[in-house]
Amino acid sequence: MQFQWYPGHMTKAKRQMQEDIKLIDLVIELVDARIPLSSRNPDIDELGKNKSRLILMNKSDLSDDKRNKEWSEYFKKLGYYVVCLDSRSKNGMKTVTNVIAEACKEKTERDRKRGILNRPVRAMVVGIPNVGKSTFINSFAGKACAKTGNKPGVTKGKQWIRLNKNVELLDTPGILWPKFEDQTVGLRLALIGAIKDEILNIDELSMELIRILKEYYPGILAARYQVEEAAEEVAILEEIAKNRKCITRGNELDMSKAAALVIEEFRSGKLGKITIEFPTSEA
Repeated sequence: MQFQWYPGHMTKAKRQMQEDIKLIDLVIELVDARIPLSSRNPDIDELGKNKSRLILMNKSDLSDDKRNKEWSEYFKKLGYYVVCLDSRSKNGMKTVTNVIAEACKEKTERDRKRGILNRPVRAMVVGIPNVGKSTFINSFAGKACAKTGNKPGVTKGKQWIRLNKNVELLDTPGILWPKFEDQTVGLRLALIGAIKDEILNIDELSMELIRILKEYYPGILAARYQVEEAAEEVAILEEIAKNRKCITRGNELDMSKAAALVIEEFRSGKLGKITIEFPTSEA
């Protein structure tokens, strides 16, 4: 499968971020916990160097707990602070507040020595589309999401949102897209729904998912769909179509309907907690 990517406004977003980054203390980067590396934009490392860095592994309720630990260790070794969370249920939000304080401890200490007390940490949330930035901001801010107005020295029109007494968020979230030469990155993004399904071959995509599940999560397909996992991917998809009564009007197997079913059940967590990218790039 070939994945085409059109980063139309990436340059503009990048330029905006280069300007904004001068004003902030901390870069909070959201990734999808099912594909933590493939859902990152490599430019963020360059743009955010010399800043405190926090990676939020969002949707960790859908990913494999064992792999979450492995990925957390992987990022921590690279010098990031890491929190696994599920923005929708607000699980992990209190931890985020504590880790932000920890990540910016040196800055707070420097401020204190200069006699600057209680200046909130200024943070910027970044991440590619569909990793849950808006959900995170809304959950983190809750109802007390008050605009604090323009700050001196800040480009006119920029808004700061006070999330709580300790953290302010720069309200200019530029959308950054991942660049990928590697088609595997495109495949993983397609599987989690970050690329529009309309432009994808759903049948092929589901067979890639079936291949990954057979290898790394043996037994899941057999338990969910009563199929023989030793069979080829296409035969498994046919079996799923039969067992789930995916039939066309002409009384033939509707393979696309079965393919869409498998992908939807993976994305919604009905197949269980699954990670499809590993720190050692096994998949």
